[in-house]
Amino acid sequence: MAVGIFDSGLGGLTVLDAVTKRLPDVPFVYLGDNAHAPYGVRDADDVCDLTSKAVHELWGRGCDLVILACNTASAAALRRMQEAGVPDGKRVLGVFVPLIEALTEREWGDNSPPREVQTKHVALFATPATVRSRAFQRELAFRAVGVDVEAQACGGVVDAIEDGDLILAEALVRSHVDALKRKMPDPDAAVLGCTHYPLMEHIFADALGEGVKVFSQPNLVAESLADYLARRPDMIGSGKTNQFLTTGDPKTVSNHATQFLRRQISFDAL
Repeated sequence: MAVGIFDSGLGGLTVLDAVTKRLPDVPFVYLGDNAHAPYGVRDADDVCDLTSKAVHELWGRGCDLVILACNTASAAALRRMQEAGVPDGKRVLGVFVPLIEALTEREWGDNSPPREVQTKHVALFATPATVRSRAFQRELAFRAVGVDVEAQACGGVVDAIEDGDLILAEALVRSHVDALKRKMPDPDAAVLGCTHYPLMEHIFADALGEGVKVFSQPNLVAESLADYLARRPDMIGSGKTNQFLTTGDPKTVSNHATQFLRRQISFDAL
């Protein structure tokens, strides 16, 4: 039995790390489309096509449930895939909803009308493609009213993290936070809308200053997935073993992934 986790590159490994700790008995198949990363600079049609291909690959490998552990893919492709029709017995879920439910203090699956929430000013840090999509604002509007969102496209951060250049990544994060605060000086909360960004969460928090609650995705997604599988155990597919797959060069990706998670990770070629 296995659940699929898809990301354009290595960022989804932060989600994988959290869900494997939360669900140690569930095998996972991780697919990174490293050959086409980063997605954050691609147009929506391109991201949708690449994401759809990857999801079908994971379905074919016995993963009836696939998590898009990539905010850009979730923003550009998830709704379009769901509207086009998902095969019987298959599911694809994104990573926005658990984040927004935590932000708006709604329980998983609460489909009541949108309502006023305590948080009024939200800083969103995401890739350029995710910011352009306005998917976060759209999903938030289903659950809350009266929330002002200021989005900051964080160009270059994903590339720096994937390249292992954390000094550059830190400098870019601080620059993007400064740019955001010029537009919204006093946010109540900050949302890290990219699964690469948890590696820099302490830098975001330090640059934002005290009093700003930072929402990061991995543990929120892990709890949401545990709840989902408790209610839908049939969605654990027919796969039996953990796998790491990449469209890129396995040796290079394995080396970067090992540095990324600080433990040995071995990828196979797709």
